[in-house]
Amino acid sequence: MGTRSHHLGPGFLLLLFLPAECLGAEGRLAHKLFRDLFANYTSALRPVADTDQTLNVTLEVTLSQIIDMDERNQVLTLYLWIRQEWTDAYLHWDPKAYGDLDAIRIPSSLVWRPDIVLYNKADTQPPASASTNVVVRHDGAVRWDAPAITRSSCRVDVSAFPFDAQRCGLTFGSWTHGGHQLDVRPRGTSASLADFVENVEWRVLGMPARRRVLTYGCCSEPYPDVTFTLLLRRRAAAYVCNLLLPCVFISLLAPLAFHLPADSGEKVSLGVTVLLALTVFQLILAESMPPAESVPLIGKYYMATMTMVTFSTALTILIMNLHYCGPNAHPVPAWARVLLLGHLAKGLCVRERGEPCGQSKPLESAPSLQPPAGPPADPCHEPRCLCHQEALLHHVASIAGTFRSHRAAQRRHEDWKRLARVMDRFFLGIFFCMALVMSLLVLVQAL
Repeated sequence: MGTRSHHLGPGFLLLLFLPAECLGAEGRLAHKLFRDLFANYTSALRPVADTDQTLNVTLEVTLSQIIDMDERNQVLTLYLWIRQEWTDAYLHWDPKAYGDLDAIRIPSSLVWRPDIVLYNKADTQPPASASTNVVVRHDGAVRWDAPAITRSSCRVDVSAFPFDAQRCGLTFGSWTHGGHQLDVRPRGTSASLADFVENVEWRVLGMPARRRVLTYGCCSEPYPDVTFTLLLRRRAAAYVCNLLLPCVFISLLAPLAFHLPADSGEKVSLGVTVLLALTVFQLILAESMPPAESVPLIGKYYMATMTMVTFSTALTILIMNLHYCGPNAHPVPAWARVLLLGHLAKGLCVRERGEPCGQSKPLESAPSLQPPAGPPADPCHEPRCLCHQEALLHHVASIAGTFRSHRAAQRRHEDWKRLARVMDRFFLGIFFCMALVMSLLVLVQAL
């Protein structure tokens, strides 16, 4: 007896040397039962009557809380209640011999426990032994309920972020006992969610259980395990409000650069400011997402919006070059005059001030100042006749020519400015429709 007492722990010694007169009737019976059960018991060996017999362990898991889902490190932290049940061939008694005492609760360190561990554990700390009691029934059935905080590896797929769903498996099995010595089976078809505390970020869709029997390269005998697959769907409301909607508003603001007057000097500044704002949101997203080959949905939306803003800014610069064409610029080509300043301007309702929509302003012809025709062949005998003022006629013709060239240059400049306004209106419609369609395609995922 003395050689085994050090294997049974302080709980056994306390009950063994406790005076019987300090206990009631039920306490004396429990004390006697404990001494009888553990007189020749050891927790070091598998409790089966035949060494070739397989010990069946039933595993039940209750999900209590999702503590954390670390997408970047792909680690899932859960708070679980784990129940294991098996039959100990050396812990049974007749209840009638002990005052109908059919169950006792003793420290779990006193009995043999299966070495069932979490295979895909992602914690660097060694597993801490639970100090909970076990319930031993008169027929040898042992039930061990223990809480556990598990950190398991989980392959996170963020291709549909923030409207993604995840599948994280928790695989439990014996570390040293093969299938011929210890067989583990789940209780029921799924884990229990009766005591689950709702998570603010994830919605639990279920936690089905599946038993597998695998053969590893190290050993010839099979190893059974039980995998509980946690099905999660992300609650996207917070991400829509904080990451998606600001980007949608910014993307709808970017095409308005085409509506700004060129003389304001803010067309390019607006595009650059929008591009910088989108870059900030992209960096915030990249800090929380794992570096994977699959780009998140919101990341694709950011990249498409940034590409659109970049092209719109480049086009704005080109249109401003058209607007600021000087008087020495070449005339607008004939095809551009007919197609852009004619049909497209009417369709987009680009008009001059005071001009009705749908009608183009007729081209003005420059006033023609020709010197007056000379008198007939008959000489003029008047001393103040215009035919004698040849120098004055030359200066008037020179002024008229300068006026005509100035008006022609002014018309060319106005044509290029109007062409710039037509292009602004055209690209405003195109980029605004693109931004609206991209935003709707992303927002419809939230419905």
